[in-house]
Amino acid sequence: MKKTLETRIAFLIVFFSITSAFLAGGVIASLGTFYAQSYQKVITFASFIVGQSLMVVPLVLYLKFKKLSIINSIRFKTLKSTTVSSIILFSLGIIILSDELDRIIQFYIPAPEYIVDLNHLLKPESILDGFLLFFAIVILAPLGEEIIFRGFLQQILEKQWKDSTRAVLFTALIFSLIHMNPYWFFQIYILGVFLGFLAWKTNSIIAPLILHGLNNFIALLLSLSEPQNNSFYLWNGHVSPWILILACIGIFFSFRQINALNIPRK
Repeated sequence: MKKTLETRIAFLIVFFSITSAFLAGGVIASLGTFYAQSYQKVITFASFIVGQSLMVVPLVLYLKFKKLSIINSIRFKTLKSTTVSSIILFSLGIIILSDELDRIIQFYIPAPEYIVDLNHLLKPESILDGFLLFFAIVILAPLGEEIIFRGFLQQILEKQWKDSTRAVLFTALIFSLIHMNPYWFFQIYILGVFLGFLAWKTNSIIAPLILHGLNNFIALLLSLSEPQNNSFYLWNGHVSPWILILACIGIFFSFRQINALNIPRK
């Protein structure tokens, strides 16, 4: 009964965290309708920041009320430099392969209009826009989401269900659903699985934070720079074969090092 109650409480906290983020961000965004068009993007990016910042508030309040360690409850544990290096290499390889997967999907299923509009919305028009967007997408979004999903929820499910694979897959499903993007659902779910694997294997949210932050940063960089076809990165509309080969080699060796870790768990 106690295990069932703890699991339900964990889901409730995640629900309130996501709801508070959406509501707070929505309120700020709605205020933008009262201002000139030139301020729309600044207000939109500010709504991202407010929403992502408030995401962790319900969890922090709950942990304070229960007098539980925040650090342990979100498994915020440091990692060795060699482990971090392996995670960075692994992350870059996964991101490159994910980019190619996205390009293959777009070849058969062109991006819908709302994706095109979203890409346009996320293009900054000033230095302030760029700073706010970077802070929201690359820093706050990974931090808030990893604390809630891999640090807190997945850790609870791993302990209660006694099945790490099930915990990783289910947390990735919830993670993908809350992004409310049917077109990218599969890609986000696969990313969530890798994020969950890293969190479980290292018993730390530092690892998924690295992958999540790098993924968002590179996605933002590619959307802003729009690399030309037949450049060093692209070849006939796809990621260059030699880059894909290097990505696969990097994933192979870094995965072996990460998978060999033997992290003590309480």
